[in-house]
Amino acid sequence: MPVPVVGLIGCGHIGRFHSRNLRGAIRSGVVEARYVAVCDRDRARAEAFAGIVGAELVTDNAPELLEYPGLTAVYICTETAEHPALVAEAARRGLDIFCEKPLARTLPEVEAMVEAVEGAGVVNQVGLVLRYSPVLTVLADLMRDPGLGPFLTAHLRDDQFFPVRGHYNSSWRGSFDRAGGGTLIEHSIHDVDVFRWLFGEISAVRCHTREVTPGHPGVEDVALVTFQHAGGHQTTLTSVWHGLDDRPSTRFLEVFFEGGYFATEHDFLGPIRVQGRSGPVRELSADEVFERYVALAGLNEAEAPLARAGMMEDVAFLQCAAARRPAFPDFRTALAAHRVVDACYRSAREGREVRLDSPGR
Repeated sequence: MPVPVVGLIGCGHIGRFHSRNLRGAIRSGVVEARYVAVCDRDRARAEAFAGIVGAELVTDNAPELLEYPGLTAVYICTETAEHPALVAEAARRGLDIFCEKPLARTLPEVEAMVEAVEGAGVVNQVGLVLRYSPVLTVLADLMRDPGLGPFLTAHLRDDQFFPVRGHYNSSWRGSFDRAGGGTLIEHSIHDVDVFRWLFGEISAVRCHTREVTPGHPGVEDVALVTFQHAGGHQTTLTSVWHGLDDRPSTRFLEVFFEGGYFATEHDFLGPIRVQGRSGPVRELSADEVFERYVALAGLNEAEAPLARAGMMEDVAFLQCAAARRPAFPDFRTALAAHRVVDACYRSAREGREVRLDSPGR
């Protein structure tokens, strides 16, 4: 199989996460790849990255990285507004593409990006990392038990501090022009994707948003959404950006069936609280959740430690790039989530329920 030759554009918070994962995956021997180039508009930050990575190329000029001889794949970890042009240029050059979420500020831009990568025939993946969450993967499996009876509803509260400070220290997430919105598109697009995965296609939405933090017009701090699913049931999402700087980013999910209840306050390892038709609540510990995940995902002994460290989305991308097979979640999967988010914003603006006409993957 060909060895992916990788460059990374954007050396901020999420770029550091993927850079760590790339190095860890390559060192483990689970994947064979070369990580050769880094780019950031802040040259000093790019040089600091290059020193850690041992990159052959360090630049503050994205086209220079995209044109680097032998490059076959690129990570795009810049601010959202820069994604469409970078994806178009990378696809035009035939590079495999991992792009962080959200793909773009607007739905038409996302649609154009899907056309670009599919037209170029390149491997493409989006950073909807919760698709590689052990706790959510195990929860999805537990929910398949026919003894639970009919699905009733679910609610997710997703909260974190406004990511313009703290360890995020984002220079752009407070700008509508650069981010496209606030907590719903920037953070809870993950949640929209999870709702589609766990609870089925979304056919209509009713959304309310509110801006609280001064100085960030168009960037909502609160989004409350009711999803109507194609199966006839409803679920709800509360997404919040607050000012509690010492509070970690948390997701509290409750799921009700006619004969069962599940809850988790951790979006990665667990634990999961479970209750049946009778008897007390029992708990699957984080270790039990992870053991189940390893079996469900079919991971080997070398892959399991990488999964526990949160590296599997990057391992999967490199494996797919090497094998020339489709990656997941791909741009079209992200497009489906963007359609829902776009409908939510329309609902909030117009004060009405908005139906979706185009189901995604």
